Amino acid sequence: MSLTDHAPLVGGPSLPQERRLVTPIPGPASQELLARKAAAVASGVGHTVPIHAVAAGGGVVVDADGNSLIDLGSGIAVTTVGNAHPAVVAAVQAQVAQFTHTCFMISPYESYVAVAEALNRLTPGDHAKKSALFNSGAEAVENAVKIARKATGRQAVVAFDHAYHGRTNLTMALTAKSMPYKSGFGPFASEVYRAPMSYPFRDGLSGADAAAKAISLIEKQIGADNLAAVLIEPIQGEGGFIVPADGFLPALVDWCRANGVVFIADEVQSGFARTGAMFASDLFGIVPDLVTTAKGIAGGLPLAAVTGRTELMDAAHAGGLGGTYGGNPIACAAALAAIQAFEDEDLSARARELGEVLVGRLRSIQSSDPRVGDVRGRGAMIAAEFVDPATGQPDAALAGAVAKACIAEGVIVLTCGTYGNVIRFLPPLSIPDHLLGEGLDVVAAALAAA
Repeated sequence: MSLTDHAPLVGGPSLPQERRLVTPIPGPASQELLARKAAAVASGVGHTVPIHAVAAGGGVVVDADGNSLIDLGSGIAVTTVGNAHPAVVAAVQAQVAQFTHTCFMISPYESYVAVAEALNRLTPGDHAKKSALFNSGAEAVENAVKIARKATGRQAVVAFDHAYHGRTNLTMALTAKSMPYKSGFGPFASEVYRAPMSYPFRDGLSGADAAAKAISLIEKQIGADNLAAVLIEPIQGEGGFIVPADGFLPALVDWCRANGVVFIADEVQSGFARTGAMFASDLFGIVPDLVTTAKGIAGGLPLAAVTGRTELMDAAHAGGLGGTYGGNPIACAAALAAIQAFEDEDLSARARELGEVLVGRLRSIQSSDPRVGDVRGRGAMIAAEFVDPATGQPDAALAGAVAKACIAEGVIVLTCGTYGNVIRFLPPLSIPDHLLGEGLDVVAAALAAA
């Protein structure tokens, strides 16, 4: 009998923090839901972990068969404060009882303004800032581009190799990887150009040299006078958790400043304590003109934002920014509770602690297994890149096999990378130490057996 035949489980940190396999994965209740999914949900909507989730919290996800899986994915860096964080739950419940929607563009409310004030305070730089709220990371990126184009009167936008910025038409154009994000969905938005990313493991360049290469291409193929914005993830997400070489990002920022180009940092995946700083930009000493955020901002509820220099944010005419659901009051209540948790619980420090464990263990594995070509990342945003040890070429089959074996053993891990050969580790910052260690034991065993 499945857990859904009984009273619903309560999620959050009260869940037993253990890996528990009651059935093979997927169990019968999960198989039933997956059959319903296949019949009712468009096949383009895939899934990574074949379970029927019924509760989550701390460092686990529980399925309808009673299996408890160690969560090293956080719903792709969303439940950073922990699933069903008590403060987020309380804030959401209180807001639902008050009102669920007015549309901020019709009848404004305080929580939207409070989220904007918090973002203006927390994002890099002490200049005057304003914010606008949206629903998803892709929507935030689209609006950042709109703002940059309006403010500069220019049209061209530069994104980078290995970038991921979303699945809408404009953000597909900005995203580098064809499958599964772009293939067959064109034509895409125009005036989008691509420059080479600093990828130390594969290009061997210093930050200064990588930046010079990118800037040269931009100047020759686009021209600074035509360029509205340079858009980049300070640490790339879906592209493989690529950390640029020191000096790369500051050189790009300096060039943008000198040429009147808006520098946009896409912190959708790297923001909100994930990298051991509130924003990854802080790690590199850069101050973006605009910052896009989403994912970890609201403890699992859909919310996104663009935050930036007041003169840029005010360039759009009244009514030019917004959307029916943007800054929904329930999501704003969740965000305010999550932001307080990030600060009160010093979750940036917790991310650094988890990162030390992740990097230490993965590099220990790497020292005796040449199939682990690179271990990289910051804080609790860490990746291992798998390669053919004879050639150094990407080994996507190995990454996929390891991930599949981990899931079968009750550990949720996610793959990524342009070549599909990277496993990324994004544990919720609420995960207890013993679960992280056990999860890495499973990863090590899966790799050894692959």
